[in-house]
Amino acid sequence: MSAYDGALEAIDRVLNRSSDADEVLRQVVGVLHGIDDYSWVGISFVEEGELVLGPVQGERTAEPTTVPISYENNVVAELGVIADEVDAEDRAFLERVALLISPYCPVGWDTGGEAWSP
Repeated sequence: MSAYDGALEAIDRVLNRSSDADEVLRQVVGVLHGIDDYSWVGISFVEEGELVLGPVQGERTAEPTTVPISYENNVVAELGVIADEVDAEDRAFLERVALLISPYCPVGWDTGGEAWSP
């Protein structure tokens, strides 16, 4: 049993409960931020070739470890976390989360003018 099974189950519930991309991504960031080692979590979206920060929780105190989020063979976003240490198990977990949320990221940046705050 992985240390991240509970978080993956919570993310699965989020994905099954809502189809609204913005709400799904906010909730997934909340689930990830609830992991003890993750002091900051954010998703940045590729917009006109630049990364634009979307939903975020925590205080950014250092450069995050990032994982690209791809959809239909295009990088559409980036998942970032700040933790004391990101090991191979963390990276595999984050890559799994990136895959799970990838269908929500191509439209995730369009909040209709609403702020990303939870």
